[in-house]
Amino acid sequence: MLIFLVGFMGSGKTTLGRPLATRLNYDFIDLDRAIETGEGRTISEIFATDGEAHFRALERKYLEEVIAQHKKAVISTGGGTPCFNENMPFMNAHGVTVYLKIAPRMLANRLLAAKVRRPLVEGKSPEELLRYIEETLTERETYYGQANVVVGNPSRDVSQLLMILEPYLSNN
Repeated sequence: MLIFLVGFMGSGKTTLGRPLATRLNYDFIDLDRAIETGEGRTISEIFATDGEAHFRALERKYLEEVIAQHKKAVISTGGGTPCFNENMPFMNAHGVTVYLKIAPRMLANRLLAAKVRRPLVEGKSPEELLRYIEETLTERETYYGQANVVVGNPSRDVSQLLMILEPYLSNN
């Protein structure tokens, strides 16, 4: 079974995905890292050199490859992955999608404290960042809301996620 974690950047997709995969004895794939490894460049470099449209095409390509190569995996997607190239219906057709839904202010606090550079939010003031998150979440909610499972303010302990996923796991 494939489990796709979706949500805004900073929602905990990788933070929860790794221990979830370990507990399930599944592979863990961070889609952004797969793209960076495959392309030999960072996401920031791809955005800066080739633009977002090119990055989104690469994202779909690598999503297809990951699905073709793995039967049991937890896949941490990029924040925008569900919103482009019919990726959300594609992921729903190949596994269970889990939307990690976090309040905008909490996301802003996490992103401001993060050590990882994020090209879409770099250089924004705290107020600009919060406004960007609120606006972008409004646009993306249509896609995120198509997830099989919505988990509001997920605990950092994967036990909650495992309980929520149990019906899906027992059917496989």
